[in-house]
Amino acid sequence: MKHRLSVFFEPESVAIIGASGTVSKPGYDVIRNILANDFKGKIYLVNPKGGEILGLPVQPSVGSLPDGIDLGIIILPAKETPQALRECIDKGIKHFVLSAGGFAEFDEYGARIQQELTGIIREKGIRVLGPNTSGHTSTPHQFTSTFFPLGKIRRGKVSYIAQTGNFATHSMKYILTGEHFGVARVIGLGNKIDIEESEALEFLGEDPETNAIIMYLESIKRPRRLLEVAREVTRRKPVIMLKSGATEAGRHAAVAHTAAMAAEDRLVDGFLRQAGIVRIRDYTHLILAGKALSMLPLPKKNRVSFLAPSGAMLVCLSDLCIRVGLDIPELAPETVKKLQDITPPYIRMRNPVDIWAAASRGIELGYREGMEAVLNDPSIDAVVPILMLTKDTGIPHYSFIVELAKKFPEKPILVTFSGDKYYMEECRSVIEPLGVPTFFEIEEPFEILSILVRCARAMNRP
Repeated sequence: MKHRLSVFFEPESVAIIGASGTVSKPGYDVIRNILANDFKGKIYLVNPKGGEILGLPVQPSVGSLPDGIDLGIIILPAKETPQALRECIDKGIKHFVLSAGGFAEFDEYGARIQQELTGIIREKGIRVLGPNTSGHTSTPHQFTSTFFPLGKIRRGKVSYIAQTGNFATHSMKYILTGEHFGVARVIGLGNKIDIEESEALEFLGEDPETNAIIMYLESIKRPRRLLEVAREVTRRKPVIMLKSGATEAGRHAAVAHTAAMAAEDRLVDGFLRQAGIVRIRDYTHLILAGKALSMLPLPKKNRVSFLAPSGAMLVCLSDLCIRVGLDIPELAPETVKKLQDITPPYIRMRNPVDIWAAASRGIELGYREGMEAVLNDPSIDAVVPILMLTKDTGIPHYSFIVELAKKFPEKPILVTFSGDKYYMEECRSVIEPLGVPTFFEIEEPFEILSILVRCARAMNRP
């Protein structure tokens, strides 16, 4: 039996009310995005001017549409949205994306229009995403309703629920151009007059295309229901949330953004712990965690080894590990011996691993042998190599890292760098498409590994 939201993610026909022939207008870009993603269903366009847009015929009114279209995307000014919604309902459309802004997040007049839309939803029993949403994406169905110029959206196994338009728009553009992972679904909640986070999470929890779920919320509409749903979903899939509005300044911004009223932050902390949801605090981690969850297994425990070409890094990163809840265990005697075999005797090997001397004899040899030694150690759950990359000290064949990741599929490898930025970029371009994540900021892999550890604990909680 299909979930009640499935039509949004598997439409066979879609109508765009407010289609535009003007390049760069939202009503144009939404059509261009749908075509760029090779949507196989039927597309109907509505604009009083009629004619043709991007090779598709345009109907002059909603009344000209055939009956029973699956999904309507209404991309009109707020004041015109209620009438367009009623006309679409008369044509048998029951599922809608309301893309306009200018509702309760804007002013009192917009709040009245939003209340009118809420009344229509209750009276007619329709389903609505938005308003004030930039849309949603469903790569398994080759469909998107976003109006930001994205082009083809890369398919992946991570899904996002976002009370912000940017994950369907410019953040997705960054992921497509600056990262090497894709998405399964992206759900832009907007002002949540109908579909809200608990229903979206329930859908993704049942979705076979989604392996992990990342959420950004400014408010929680139905806390009790979200707790109920999350307790079930988080035992099957990792769920991460950035809940904003933790400060007075953040709460003030949230009201202006999506008409959200933020709850007391300490209550939110306790709520998320009960739900099994892993809370994050940094916006950047929404993307970096998505990358890690797309490429890595969850670690069995929190025991990490890292290899650094600097004593200062060993000390500073050891401090960081303790702060973020990672353990740096002692290595087995046979592991220490293997490390000592590749290192001059004046360096005492231990965890974390001072790889400088071994790497100075040969970058690839030092890192390959050092990483394999600690990956083989039963007391280590994850490994972070800080690769020293400069032309003068030698550039390895990066594929050895991918080979080690395949040899130890149960142990996450998170790569970071020091040295020449050119070769960092080069290494990233080689190993990330093959499933090994990289991070340019040296602290990032430890922060992200900590998130993965917390996900594993939440899924395996009593």
